[in-house]
Amino acid sequence: MTTISASTVKELRDKTGAGMMDCKEALKQSDGDVSKAIDFLRKKGLATAAKRAGRAMSEGTIQTYIHTGGKLGVMVEVNCETDFVAKNEDFVQFARNIAMHIAATNPVSISQQDVPKEVVEKEMEIYRDQVRAMGKPEQMIDKIAEGKLSKFYKESCLLNQGYVRDPNVTISDLIHEQIAKIGENITIKRFVRFQVGE
Repeated sequence: MTTISASTVKELRDKTGAGMMDCKEALKQSDGDVSKAIDFLRKKGLATAAKRAGRAMSEGTIQTYIHTGGKLGVMVEVNCETDFVAKNEDFVQFARNIAMHIAATNPVSISQQDVPKEVVEKEMEIYRDQVRAMGKPEQMIDKIAEGKLSKFYKESCLLNQGYVRDPNVTISDLIHEQIAKIGENITIKRFVRFQVGE
């Protein structure tokens, strides 16, 4: 059996923010391999998030981000289950980071389900025209346009976007990591982005 040093546990804690016992368990399950232990913790976080999905979220915080120069600003509401978590500095910082991300990426909606029908129809129309212009056969047009629409969802829906500070992690992943860390369900309720002249 692999002996796990305190420094390895500390390294994993620093990288993930997970509890000491969770880090020890993850390292034990991954034979002391830190990157495998991170994956183990992320999977555990997803399982925890799934268990908590049905719980009510009547608390939360509204945070803002104003870009230097005051020409761009975002206000976001992030909900959680208890007042205790709503006042937690990690949770508040998480909401601020989401506001900053929204300022940088300008998402159309929070999730794919929230994209207005007329926006989806307009995008599909544009994609079909693009595919026709490429000279593709008529029976392939819709299939290729659907593929382009999937890419649009990935780039334009907040939960699907790669986080600006780490593009390998989606905003959805970030939420699940936060849920695993604080032990409560979290959701991004709504946001508004203002840009001067828009």
